[in-house]
Amino acid sequence: MRAIVVTEPGGPEVLRYVTAADPRPGPGEVLVAVEAAGVNFIDVQLRSGRYPARYPLIPGQEAAGRVVETGPGVDGLRPGDRVGWVNLPGAYAELAVIPADRAVPLPDEVDAATAATVLLQGMTAHYLVHDSHNVRPGETVLVQAAAGGLGQLLVRWVKLLGGRVIGTVSSAEKAEAARHAGADEVIGYEDVPAQVRRLTGGEGVAAVYDGVGGPTFEGSLGALRPRGTLVMHGRAGGAVPPLDLERLNAGGSLSVTRPNLDHFIAGPAELRTRAAEVLDRVATGELSVSCGAVHPLERAADAHARLESRHSTGKLLLTT
Repeated sequence: MRAIVVTEPGGPEVLRYVTAADPRPGPGEVLVAVEAAGVNFIDVQLRSGRYPARYPLIPGQEAAGRVVETGPGVDGLRPGDRVGWVNLPGAYAELAVIPADRAVPLPDEVDAATAATVLLQGMTAHYLVHDSHNVRPGETVLVQAAAGGLGQLLVRWVKLLGGRVIGTVSSAEKAEAARHAGADEVIGYEDVPAQVRRLTGGEGVAAVYDGVGGPTFEGSLGALRPRGTLVMHGRAGGAVPPLDLERLNAGGSLSVTRPNLDHFIAGPAELRTRAAEVLDRVATGELSVSCGAVHPLERAADAHARLESRHSTGKLLLTT
């Protein structure tokens, strides 16, 4: 098979397009022909060495395709079945082996490209708005980086729940993308607390969804109303500085949480239930997805460079 392999940490140039041995499924596993793979910041962080990784590494944590072969002991899946998966390595390849109980069946109405666009970020948005902070009708929340793939899904899901969204962006093009996703107000990154209070009658927001990290942390914390929640769901822009817990008291009994999708799809039942709700909403048109650009597998380095440039809007995909 052809695959992207990383043998040492570095920039996008370390993503090498090579011929590798075809994998084979073991007990409880399935072999899948990958049709589309999502490009996510976790891929960049593992490639660059920001997160620890074992090399050689085939990057990619999210993909969709068709089952080619099943290993011993697999029930409920057979060759030809369409499946997607998240948070498993090896998606930047023509073939991948995954545990059968981590395979998510795809409805006929959702093609592989759409599944690879929405599964990881869609389930992330789902647990963020239902579990990390349960959005209530009429609440105002702040979505940092509202024009990104996850940002747009968060905006759309908050609106489905009846919330009001203020989104931050860095350009006019991204402002348009955030508004198209449903953001009620769009602001820049300068003096976010003051802008938010101007738009909320001085109150602040019930919750902030922040996947940027260090560069936006202070603004996110300062934008909260008393008893508000800061949901730090990533650090695409760098690590968050140490926090004195007394600041939460001074801000009005604030809460800060640092969730991870793995903990909200911990078992096969929870994974499939959460994925099914995301895919059902996509299939019915209630939840639309935005694909920013599609690159062939061999151009994975271009996709990483585009993602790191902060110039992309929507999700980036690789296709085999």
